[in-house]
Amino acid sequence: MAKDKCPECKAGLPEWMGTYGDLVTLLMCFFVLLFAFSSIDAQKFEAVMQSFQGSAGVLSGGKSLSEAPLVFDGMPESQTSSQQVVEQSKLENLKEQVEQYLEQNQMQNQVDIELEDRGLIIRFKDNVLFDPGSATVKQGSFGILDFLSQLLTTEELINEEIRVEGHTDNVPNISAQYPSNWELSTARATNVVRYFIEQSTFTPARLSAAGYSEYHPIDTNDSAEGRSANRRVDIVVIKKAVAATQDTTNAGGNQ
Repeated sequence: MAKDKCPECKAGLPEWMGTYGDLVTLLMCFFVLLFAFSSIDAQKFEAVMQSFQGSAGVLSGGKSLSEAPLVFDGMPESQTSSQQVVEQSKLENLKEQVEQYLEQNQMQNQVDIELEDRGLIIRFKDNVLFDPGSATVKQGSFGILDFLSQLLTTEELINEEIRVEGHTDNVPNISAQYPSNWELSTARATNVVRYFIEQSTFTPARLSAAGYSEYHPIDTNDSAEGRSANRRVDIVVIKKAVAATQDTTNAGGNQ
C-alpha cells in the first residue's frame, strides 16, 4: 500500500510571519516618532530605568525595583507642583474672605482684588487710603487694614511675603515734602508697611515697600477716569515661586 506523501513545503517565511513583522516594524517606527517629539527628563528617566533593572532580562544585575515607593511622587517637580496647588488654594480662600468683607462693608467700589500669576493683589483705588497729595494713612481706612493684618498673620499665611506698592498718575506732584511722584508713591507704600508693623504682629522681614510713581499704569493717563485708576496702592501677597525668583535676582545683583 503506497504511503501518502507529505505536502510540499513552500520556500520562504509563512505568510502570517511577514504580516507580523511589518506590524512590529510599524509599531517601532511609531514609538520612535513619539520619542523624537518628546522631551526626556534625565532624572526621571534614570529612576524609571532603575526600576527595570534585573527584570525580564532587560538589564543584567541590580535591584528589581527602586527603593522609592513611588518614583515620580518623590521627584522635586512633583513636590513643587503640590506646593503650588496648596498655595493657590490658600490664596483663593484669602480672596473669598476679603471679598466677603468688602461686600459686608459696601466697599466693592473702593477695593479690587485679583488673583494673578505673581500672587493675590488687593488694590486700593485712588483716595481710599490717602488724601490727594498726602502720604498719611486716613483714619477711615484703619478698619480694612486691621482686617487684612489679622488675615495675613494667621498660621495659614504666616510665611507669605507681602509687598505694598504705591502708584500715581502722570500729573506732577510738587510740594516741599514730596517734590515728585516718586517720593509720594514710595512714602505711601512705606507708611502702609509701617502701619502693619506698628498695629499688628507682622514680622517685618515679611514686608517690603515699593514706589513706582507713574510708570506702572493700569489705564490711560489721557482721561480723568484713567488717571483715577492709576492712582492706587496695591498690597500683593506674593507667591513663593515668584518671591524666590526675586530673591535670587536681588542676590545676584548685590554680588
